[in-house]
Amino acid sequence: MNKNYYAILMAGGVGSRFWPVSTTEFPKQFHDMLGAGETLIQKTFSRLSRIIPVENILILTNERYNSIVLEQLPMVKQEQVLLEPAMRNTAPCILYASLKIQKQNPNAVMVVAPSDHWIEDESTFTKNLQQCFDFCFKENALMTLGIQPTFPNTGFGYIEFDKKDTNPIKKVSQFREKPDYETAKSFFNSGNFLWNGGIFIWSVKTITEAFEKFQPRMNSLFLKGFESYNTAEEKSFIDKNYALAENISIDYAVMENAKNVYVLPATFDWNDLGTWGSLHEKLPKDECNNAVVNARVLLQNASSNIISTSKDKLVIIDGLEDYIIVDKDNVLLIYPKSKEQEIKGIVSQIKLS
Repeated sequence: MNKNYYAILMAGGVGSRFWPVSTTEFPKQFHDMLGAGETLIQKTFSRLSRIIPVENILILTNERYNSIVLEQLPMVKQEQVLLEPAMRNTAPCILYASLKIQKQNPNAVMVVAPSDHWIEDESTFTKNLQQCFDFCFKENALMTLGIQPTFPNTGFGYIEFDKKDTNPIKKVSQFREKPDYETAKSFFNSGNFLWNGGIFIWSVKTITEAFEKFQPRMNSLFLKGFESYNTAEEKSFIDKNYALAENISIDYAVMENAKNVYVLPATFDWNDLGTWGSLHEKLPKDECNNAVVNARVLLQNASSNIISTSKDKLVIIDGLEDYIIVDKDNVLLIYPKSKEQEIKGIVSQIKLS
């Protein structure tokens, strides 16, 4: 394995669209959402360790999840778990991790990957990642792995590249925000748009230079602690300064400003497992397209539902189509799949009430 390969595993999200299974106390990345025998973070860590030395995989998470990470990934040392003392989106934590890696190994190339996505064809993922690493060793490039769209999805941002570009790795023309349905349809039909899956690859030199250029204030904030990184003083510096960073994503902070952005259209199956509907797609289904997690069911006139309960709970349904039915502890959710994006808003209403 190449000692210059590193990974930043993003594991700080709450996954509120998967409520009530995914909660602030125990988010979806720590659940075995597909009944595969491994949680999503365990599966992602295992996939990355096919190409990256285990000791070079850093986990970025909120400090409240530290014990869960160490319990689920016993091969990881405490110094590999970077704890965010405040929620500050993806740019600050990526800069923090990148500077730590730079101090340790200025020749590093790294992948930034969400911990809660599902990728079945792991050998193809490894080949795609190797292709990106090879490119970033040679070129001053900020790279992303773009996902081939399978339908006009309005829930993802898109990456546009030049139709005439025949290279396997393509120069990005622009990033596009989550579109309405008609725009998504035109993106899908045009053939030169990819879903933005949030997987990024670059050398430590390229990403730190990009932060210096596009986010000078944030860069100078984190550079003040450079001498403390990878020492006993690091935690004290981060605890005092992290919350001062702007709450901004890596897309807005760097990727949408830079000109040296490239994309490799991924050739593996991918699912962001962002909603109950996307989980429904991946689970085995009965002849009426119902997907069941843990429950025992008796279904009549019921189709295209996803039903999730504690183990062996008996659920009897008659006359429901396209619904999310989730029974977890003291919460029962019965909600139309067509409105699944609104679950996040419901959770915030409950917190306020």
